[in-house]
Amino acid sequence: MREKPNSLKSIIFTGLFAAIIYLGIFILRIPIPAMVGRPFIHFGNTLAALAVLFLGFRNGTLAGIIGLGGFDILNGYAATSWLTMLEVIIVASIIELLFRFFKYQDKQKQIAIIALAAGIAKIFTSYCTSIIEALMIGTNFKTAIVASFLSLPATVINSISTAICVPILYFLIKRILLTSHFID
Repeated sequence: MREKPNSLKSIIFTGLFAAIIYLGIFILRIPIPAMVGRPFIHFGNTLAALAVLFLGFRNGTLAGIIGLGGFDILNGYAATSWLTMLEVIIVASIIELLFRFFKYQDKQKQIAIIALAAGIAKIFTSYCTSIIEALMIGTNFKTAIVASFLSLPATVINSISTAICVPILYFLIKRILLTSHFID
């Protein structure tokens, strides 16, 4: 699917991943109190990382933008959905650059490193996003920095779950796709 991003199979899997990402947030989300925003624990980031690994940068990022951004637009986060979409692009870029650096070798060590990097990148992008959100509502810069830092627990939990779940799910999904002849 990475090699032929315009094939019907790739387009179908892009839509499928977008829907699964959306459902991964919609069905299982646990709100966490925070000073900035309304963060919650979910599996959308994990699924978006998997989309990039399986579909490649373009289609994986598109699936992440549709799934995560679509969730935001349809569930009361429309004003900041553009920040979520920007986060998807940044994290997907890091995943793709590392995967390319590893010459697309998907051994357990490489996928674990990519998953860990995706989790760390998500913490950084969420922190920056929280600062921007705080500034958008009129908070002064110093307060925005502190409040955003205190609002990171949900992101840290999501990032840890990404670092743990991506390697496990990647090889499970790959085995299923190979067994069913969806990939070569």
